[in-house]
Amino acid sequence: MIYLILSIVTSSMISILMRISEKKIKSTLAMFVTNYLVCTVLSVVYIKDVPVFSLQKGSGFAIGLGVVGGIFFLLSFYLLQFNIQKNGVVLSATFMKLGVLVPTLMALTVFHEIPKKFQIVGFILAVIAIIIINGKKEENGKERKSVWLIILLLAGGFTDSLANIYDKAGEAALKDQYLLYIFMTATLLCVIILVLQRYLPTGYELLWGAVIGIPNYYSTRFLLLSLGEFPAILVYPVYNIAVILVVSLVGILVFKEKLDQKKMLGMSLILAAIVLLNL
Repeated sequence: MIYLILSIVTSSMISILMRISEKKIKSTLAMFVTNYLVCTVLSVVYIKDVPVFSLQKGSGFAIGLGVVGGIFFLLSFYLLQFNIQKNGVVLSATFMKLGVLVPTLMALTVFHEIPKKFQIVGFILAVIAIIIINGKKEENGKERKSVWLIILLLAGGFTDSLANIYDKAGEAALKDQYLLYIFMTATLLCVIILVLQRYLPTGYELLWGAVIGIPNYYSTRFLLLSLGEFPAILVYPVYNIAVILVVSLVGILVFKEKLDQKKMLGMSLILAAIVLLNL
């Protein structure tokens, strides 16, 4: 359970730190360079039992899925930062974590994990809560939908799914190599794009990127380790709705983001969902 708790804490820190740094950052991509570079270095530090660039059974799968993961990690991070600027930390983090639908449905349909009755009820409550929280009305009374928030949901959900795919189909001895390939790919993509843009990162961007890189790496590592202890059908809902709750509370108390009655109701349902998902 400790790995799951740590993954929740570190993942929450990412959104909070990005919210704090947004006014000092001109180029999100420039910040990601040191973010993913720090993650790459930490990945190397944890590789002990086999060579860093080992070619053995399962290496091809680790490399391939790692490259795909690196692309989607960068895409999801960029979409999160973009949406935080446009929609605020509470709404953006909530939609990011609504992506729980993707890995949870994958756990049910592809890996045939069977949830308990209480967990089904908890998951349904979580989805209802997230919908309630994000239900905003336009002046004409119609529901407002943001295509960028929906894209964030899908990208974040698929990115989270990759950890479960590797846990089920990859070699356990190469988990750290898999993380290394993710962050190496993301780092290289950032560098290539910045070179093409001819943009020189500022000191603030490099500093904040390095700071955010630490919880970014550990949130990924702890999530992967927690999937080795508990079924994905439990891990993903608890992980996602707990992060929503933590980030929302920080958004309210620290950043003075306001919650209306509908969002308060949604938060109450999230608390009930967390309890049911852990029964």
